[in-house]
Amino acid sequence: MSKRFIPLLFIVILLTAGLYYYFSSRRGSARTEQVFDWFRDTSSRPELMMTTGTKCGDAPFIFPTDGLIGFIWDDSFRPGHRHSGLDIFSGTEVGVMPIVAAYPGYLTRQSDWKSTVIIRVPDDPIQPGQQIWVYYTHMADPAGNSFISSDFPPGTTEQYVEAGTFLGYQGNYSGDPSNPVGVHLHISVVKDDGFGKFTNELDIENTYDPTPYFGLPLNANENSDTIPVCN
Repeated sequence: MSKRFIPLLFIVILLTAGLYYYFSSRRGSARTEQVFDWFRDTSSRPELMMTTGTKCGDAPFIFPTDGLIGFIWDDSFRPGHRHSGLDIFSGTEVGVMPIVAAYPGYLTRQSDWKSTVIIRVPDDPIQPGQQIWVYYTHMADPAGNSFISSDFPPGTTEQYVEAGTFLGYQGNYSGDPSNPVGVHLHISVVKDDGFGKFTNELDIENTYDPTPYFGLPLNANENSDTIPVCN
């Protein structure tokens, strides 16, 4: 490789990375601005608030909590980040807004989970014959005091729940008491590993676009500027 070629290759890599981060940061930017405006006054846009139990059209999932859908699947509210589900913000204090199961299935709460449950759905309503998992998190305060229902203590495994079953309350647990997140529910549709176990939800490639499950425009690649709402 020539000495002249090495700097050129380096420049190409830098330009490619720069373009990637630029377009990643722009994805959903118009919607993100609306969300931050709402944060400043959470009573300002009541028409954007979704209600627990709402079913949009013939979509299979019910809406799991009251709130505004702030960030959606594959949003990029910081460069290089790809959001793996949807975030629903109540605009309340922690431990106030209830969360219910969006679809029936078998609930697990691992022994070290302070703010999280996951529900196994043996037969995916969108892709029949496949198994999926529905992941719910941030149900604790900054110190990790859990808001999960006492019906699901740590170590719960494969407990059947119907759609609409109370799971807990919205919290702001991040794992770092000095850096809590906003009060919300994060929910995602997680792929099975093919051996009956859930995959790592933090990797967007292990999740499905939740759009058809909720009947809302929840894919940031297709919805760059509107806050999803079901009338």
